[in-house]
This record gives sequence, C-alpha cells and structure tokens, in this order.
Amino acid sequence: MDSEQPSFTDVEYGNRRRVSRREQFLETMDATIPWATWVGLIEPHYYKKGNQWYFGMKAHFGVDSRTKLIHAAVATPANVADSTVLPDLLHGNETRVWGDQAYRGQRAVIRRHAPKAKDFINRRYRHRGVVDAVERAKNRTKSKVRAKVEHSIGVIKRVFGFAKLRYRGLKKNAHRLLVTCALANLFMARRHLLRCQPA
Repeated sequence: MDSEQPSFTDVEYGNRRRVSRREQFLETMDATIPWATWVGLIEPHYYKKGNQWYFGMKAHFGVDSRTKLIHAAVATPANVADSTVLPDLLHGNETRVWGDQAYRGQRAVIRRHAPKAKDFINRRYRHRGVVDAVERAKNRTKSKVRAKVEHSIGVIKRVFGFAKLRYRGLKKNAHRLLVTCALANLFMARRHLLRCQPA
C-alpha cells in the first residue's frame, strides 16, 4: 500500500497558492450578483403540450396607431394568454384600444387602466355556426387600423431579424426584445429625426 505523505513544504505552501484571475473574477461576480440570480436569468421556461415539451415566448406590443411607435413591450412564456398582459400594454392616456379577439372581454381592465379609452377590440362574429354579418364587417374595419400596427412588428422581424429566439432564458430574450423595440422605434422615426436636426 503506497500512500503518498505530503512533505512539510507541500503543507506550508499549499495554503499560499496564487489565486488566478479567473477565480478573482468569479469571486467578484458572486459578491456583486449572487449565483442564484444568474441562474434565474438564464433558466429556460418549458411548457408541456400533450406529451411534448416546448420552449417558447410570446411578444406583446402596445403601439401608437398614428405614429406606429412601440410604447410597451412584454415578453411572456408561450402558454400565457394574451389577455393577461393587457394592463402592462396600456399607458393610461389612450383614447382607443384596438386588439384581436384574444383580448376580448377585457372592458373592465381597459376602464381601470385607461379611463378615457374606448374599447375597439374585435368581437366574436361566429357563434354556434351562425355568422353575424354586421359584427364581421365591424371587425374588418377594426382590422384595417390594427394592420398599421403590424408594420412595427414587421420591422422587428425583417429589419432586425427577431423572428426566432436566440437564447434559452426568457429574461435574456425579453431584454433582446426591448432593445430591438427601441431600435425599431428609431428606425421608423429616422426621417422625422433627421429633418429635426439643424443643418
């Protein structure tokens, strides 16, 4: 049985080992932001549909219909209903709220968070197989206004390439979404901003 006994020199200098730059960096980072917080930033959010697990994210936008500029953006897991984030999309000074049928039945939320706003969210036009032609025509008119808002989403997808998720963590993707929204606003307002600059 050959057991190696440490020498006096090993014992004396074992505690005096030089701390590497990597270890210094990790100690500083752990003191600044604890490891549990970092894990929360990068932890993916998976949801189960049937027997299959998915990772996904939905982006919800509050957009001014006149200027097409994004004033609110919220990122949620893909299995969260659209209507739950409506309060986060309203800033309170709206005069009209437009939305698809996913936001249907939110009149009380709109009144509470934007008291001056009128509800122009699409209504259900088909009930038990019967099509209400009047409600369908109203929805088509509302959709023409909503189509203007889709322009900012097109800029995010086509100009800045935010069509697929890049990271696994929901918070990282949310930060990327917010930065992309700010860049999209600058891109859409670029002509107005350049005209306002002195020559």
